[in-house]
Amino acid sequence: MDFFDSRISRVIEQALFEDIGLGDVTTDAIISEEVQGIAEILIKENGVLSGLDVAECVFKTVDDELIFKKIFSDGDIVSKRIVAATMEGSLANILKAERTALNFLQRMSGIATLTRKFVKAVEGTNAKITDTRKTVPTLRFFDKLAVRDGGGVNHRFGLDDMVLIKDNHITAAGGIAIAIERCLKSLESQNAKLKIEVETKNLEEVREALLFAIVIDRIMLDNFSIPMTEEAVTLINRNVEVEASGNVSLENVRAIANTGVDFISIGALTHSPKALDISLDVSSKK
Repeated sequence: MDFFDSRISRVIEQALFEDIGLGDVTTDAIISEEVQGIAEILIKENGVLSGLDVAECVFKTVDDELIFKKIFSDGDIVSKRIVAATMEGSLANILKAERTALNFLQRMSGIATLTRKFVKAVEGTNAKITDTRKTVPTLRFFDKLAVRDGGGVNHRFGLDDMVLIKDNHITAAGGIAIAIERCLKSLESQNAKLKIEVETKNLEEVREALLFAIVIDRIMLDNFSIPMTEEAVTLINRNVEVEASGNVSLENVRAIANTGVDFISIGALTHSPKALDISLDVSSKK
């Protein structure tokens, strides 16, 4: 993956400007840019590493002459008191990039760590853990990358890459059948080939969506109980993919997976992760 893609670089530049503004008045007053330093990225709790490549981009955006050496890679399981990466170069520039780099790294590692917990919880079943669009504005690419580093899979990235007919669309259209038919007509007029998913709230809606099994790709079961999910999976009978969504926790995710669903979407992966504790330790180069 090209981490210097213009969109990613733009977000990193905006994040750096947010933090540094017109200059790091403290560092500029104390440390000359000529002073060389050594820094270590220290992991302070067990988890899954994600965002190390992004952190490198942050440091290199501030100073492309910094020497950044990765000891671990994104997706690696790490434990506290290990060093994930080191760098050498201008001590002042390392300090200017520190907080922005760690903000990306800590958040992404937190997402990857939480994702891995859910992935481990459903291990041995058919279910894949997937994310949602409940991400921090402008950080969706990074949030979804972290989910993949944690072993999950990504749902649609945005509103333009998959048709997802949700309850409000169904209400506005006047029913599932009308909503699906309008989407099919729109896709045909644009000669567009996108996957179609339909959200359902009960078994009656599942049955209605199944009338279009030949043209839709996935049915979402929104806030179904375990018995209802089992019945829905039996009804669908592998004709389309099945996604369970709503009120998923580490305590119940295994039971949901055992119903035979293909995907379990979890908004909490990206809307409320706990950041992994990671720090940067620096010293002047002798």
